[in-house]
Amino acid sequence: MANTRRPVTGKEPDAPLPHREDNPCERLAFEDLDLLKSDDLRGLRLQLEFLKPERQLRNERIESTIVVFGSARLMPEGDARALCARLEESVRENQNDSVLAGELAVARRRLAYSRYYDEAKRFAAIVSRRFQIEQRRDFVISTGGGPGAMEAANRGADEADARSIGFNIRLPHEQASNPFISPELCFRFHYFALRKMHFLLRARALVAFPGGYGTLDEVFEVLTLVQTGKIERLPIVFVGAQFWRRVIDFDFLVSEGMIDQRDMDLFSVVDTAEQAVDVLCEFYGGSPPE
Repeated sequence: MANTRRPVTGKEPDAPLPHREDNPCERLAFEDLDLLKSDDLRGLRLQLEFLKPERQLRNERIESTIVVFGSARLMPEGDARALCARLEESVRENQNDSVLAGELAVARRRLAYSRYYDEAKRFAAIVSRRFQIEQRRDFVISTGGGPGAMEAANRGADEADARSIGFNIRLPHEQASNPFISPELCFRFHYFALRKMHFLLRARALVAFPGGYGTLDEVFEVLTLVQTGKIERLPIVFVGAQFWRRVIDFDFLVSEGMIDQRDMDLFSVVDTAEQAVDVLCEFYGGSPPE
C-alpha cells in the first residue's frame, strides 16, 4: 500500500505564508512606489498627473481661466528698493568689489521692472472682481505658482477676495508655491508637458509680463498652437511694449518672410493692466464666454 502520510514540516499545510514587509514582490501594485516610478509606468504617471488636477478643477467648478506668465524675478517696488539700499551700502564699504557692483546694477534693473509686479497684481484684481461673480468661476487667474509675476497675479486675485490657481513644477532647485494661491487650487507637477496642457485646457486668454526663458517658451508655444489651428483663437497680450519689442522683433520676422503679416494679428502689445483688460473685453464683447 502506498504511503499516504503527509511530510512533517512543522506547520499546518494550509497555513498562509507570513507576509514580509521588506519583500518588494509582496507589495500591492498600487502601493509599490518603485514600480510606479519605473520607466515602464511613465504612461500611467502621465495619466495620473493629468487626472488629479482635472478632477479637482471640475469639483471646484472652474469654467475658464486667464493665464498670466512672467518672470519669477519681478519684485514689489518696496522689496526692490530695500535690496538696492542694502547693496549700495555694501558697495560703499567695498568699492573695489566688482561682483557687488554687478549685483547692484542688476538690482537697479529689477527696481525699474518692479512696476510690472504692480501691473500684474492690478490686472488680476480687475479681472477677478469683474468676472468672478454670482458664484461663477470664469476668467480665474492661473499662474505657474511661483514668485515674481506669478505671485503678483495670485496676490491680486486674493486681495480681490477671489480664487486663483497655481500650477507649480518640481525643479532641482525647489520652487515654493507662493502664499496667495487658493489652497484647493494649488497643484504641483513633475512633467512640464502636463503642466502646459493644464494651462491651456480652460484658458480664454494669455497675458505675458516681462520674463525670461520660461515665459518665452510658454508664449511661443501658444502662438504656434494658435497659428497652426491646433487651438481656437484667444487673446494673447504682451504687457510692456518697450521690453517686448526689443526682446522679439516681430517686424523683422515679417520682413524676412519667417512669419506672415497676418500673424501680427495673433497678439496685442500694451503697457498697463487696464489696457490688457480692454483687449479681453473687446475680444469677448465685455463678458466671459459661456
